[in-house]
Order: sequence, then structure tokens, then C-alpha cells
Amino acid sequence: MRKYTALFFLIMFMIGTDTFLVSPMLPTLQAQFGVSTGIAGWMIGGYTLGSAIFALIAGPLSDGWNRRTVMLSGLLAFSLSTILCGFADSFWTMCLFRFLAGVSAAFTAPQVWASIPMVLPASSIPKTMGIAFGGLAAAQALGVPIGSWLAAAHWSVPFWTIGALSLLLAAIAFSLLPDMKPSVPMGSSRASILSRYVPLITSSRARSGFFAYLLLHLGSGTAFAFVGKWMADRFELPIAQIGTVMMCLGFGTLLGSMVSGFVTRKMGPMRASTACMSLLVLLYVLLPQLTSLSVVAILYLIIFATLGIIFPLVMGALTELNASIRGTISSLANSTMNAANTLGAWLAGLLYVQLGGYASIGIFAAICLALSLAMFLYGGVFRKNEERTGKEATSVS
Repeated sequence: MRKYTALFFLIMFMIGTDTFLVSPMLPTLQAQFGVSTGIAGWMIGGYTLGSAIFALIAGPLSDGWNRRTVMLSGLLAFSLSTILCGFADSFWTMCLFRFLAGVSAAFTAPQVWASIPMVLPASSIPKTMGIAFGGLAAAQALGVPIGSWLAAAHWSVPFWTIGALSLLLAAIAFSLLPDMKPSVPMGSSRASILSRYVPLITSSRARSGFFAYLLLHLGSGTAFAFVGKWMADRFELPIAQIGTVMMCLGFGTLLGSMVSGFVTRKMGPMRASTACMSLLVLLYVLLPQLTSLSVVAILYLIIFATLGIIFPLVMGALTELNASIRGTISSLANSTMNAANTLGAWLAGLLYVQLGGYASIGIFAAICLALSLAMFLYGGVFRKNEERTGKEATSVS
């Protein structure tokens, strides 16, 4: 079982690293292609746009196909499109190849979340979900320095490296993964894309779960968007030191994701989510009032470690809403996250400028987290996971 866990971690690490790869290279790429600052950001936005749009399509399609085939095809396309980024000869070809990489990631990443319950026993699902999410967290912590170090040789090297390693991962996945054919009847596998979402739309539990998931990411995304700005204003930190703090936040998320399965087994999904989200509500309100940089850094580490515990736990609960459309659920969760983070970044600017700086952002984040917890509990989103965890604990004892 460890081979699957390691494979899923590495796939998410590659996708996450590719997501963060362009950010430290943006000034270099801007000069390389001779574009203005106003449009240079599309070399980042092209990737997220492709991922966000096609995630809504990829999930429903993959639920009617063999997940092994979808994951292998997605990894191959992801590898080739990332390698092509290293051969881009203009700004628009770079945007195109980044868009294609995002589309490929939209087909690949949801298969990880959907495949975990299919190839692993129920007792291993929470832990593996946490480790897979840890791949994204590790990429968040290491994506910026990896891109910078590799780009020191040439701006193309990071793309070629990530692409080549992803191609190697595709070969490993080909040899390790079993067939994961759809559990739905053959006739229903031809259902339209929109019809795949009907079970979620008509389920009050699913509606509560996804609305709560939106609020969770809206609160955490809004608070994260202006972390660097607040640190620069409050503590007069240069960009290099802010980057170091950001790396620490990524390691905090990685730590939390690694212990998420343990915490879930010990406390149960409902108690673990209640404790973690209640702690976040308190910390988001308290954080902007602090004047010591070292204390702020410690609290940020705790916040992101706590988020690292929550996100795999919640993803596990969402994928259990309907076993026959796990790909659709995973893709919708991905799009929900991207939408919440985009909205959060916009709201953070308004709150920071118009309503009293980072303190207003902290209060907004706390309110979002409190409402999110209420929706999770009210909708009974963790009910099935709670029952399964209780049965496993009884069998062990």
C-alpha cells in the first residue's frame, strides 16, 4: 500500500510545483518575451484558468472511464505540455502551453483523490488523503526555491525538469496502478456532463458540504492573500524574508497534512474538524493584534498546520458523498477552491484598504470559518465518515 501512497504524493507534488513554478521566474520571463507587467501575469493565470475551467468537465467524464487510463493520459499530457513551455518562443505560446498544462492537471489531480478509496482499505484512506495533500503542501514550500535554483542555469530548465520527472512518474504509475473501472452501470457511463452533477445538486448534504468548503477556502484564502503585504507594512520585511516566512507556512501545511490521518482516527472527523476550525477562528482574530514578528511566525505555523489537518479530512468527507461520482466531486472541489481563492484575493484588497487593514481580514476569515463549521455540522457532512471511524475503532479494540 505504501507504493500507492508514495505515488499519489509525488503526483500531487509535481502538479503543485508546476503551479508555483512561474511565480519566481516572472521577471525573467517578462524580460525574455518583452511584455508589460500588466499582462505578464497571464503566464500564471493561463495555468489556473485551464485548470479551473476543465476541472468541471474532467470530473464527470472520468467517472465513466477507467481512472487508471485517465490518470496516465493526464500525466503524459501534463509532462509534454510542461516540457513544451521550455521551448516557448513568444509570450502567447507560453500562455498556450501553460493553459494546456493546467487542462492536463485538471484531468490528473482529481483522479488522485478519487482513486485513493478504490485502491486502499478504508482504514488507510484518511492517512493517504493527508499524505497526498502533503504533496501540494510540500510544493507550496519548495516550488519557489526549486524554480529559482533551476532557472539560474536557464529559464527553460525548470520546465524540462518537471516535465521529465512527470514522464517518469507516468511510467511508474503504468506499472503500479490497477485498472479502476467505473462502478456505475454501462448505460449510465454515457450520461451527460450536467447529469453527473444532479446527485450533488439534489442532495442537501452535498449542498451543505460544498458551501461549507467554499467558506473554508474563502476565509483561509482571503487571509493568505495579503500575508506578504501585511508583513511588509507591519514589520518592514524585505521580499526575501517574506519568502522565507512563506516557505515556513508551506512546511506547516505539510506537517499538518502528515498527521491529519492520525488526528482523524483518534478524535473522529466531527470532533477533529470542530476543534481545528474553532482554533482557527480564535487565531485569525488574534493574529492581526500582535506586534512581535516571532510570535506572528509561530501562530502562522500553527494556523497552516491546522489547515493541513482540515483539508484532507474535508476532502475525504466530500468524496464519500457519492462513491459513483468521486471524480466529479473531486473536480468540483478543485473548482470551488479556485473560485474561493480568486474571490478571497479580491475581497482582501477591499478589506485591507477600505476597512482597517489586516484586522478586518482576520475578522472576515474568522466569520467564514465559523459559518463553514456550522454548515459542515448542520449538513451532517461527516456523518458517514464518523460512523466508519467508529466501526474501525470498535473492531480494533
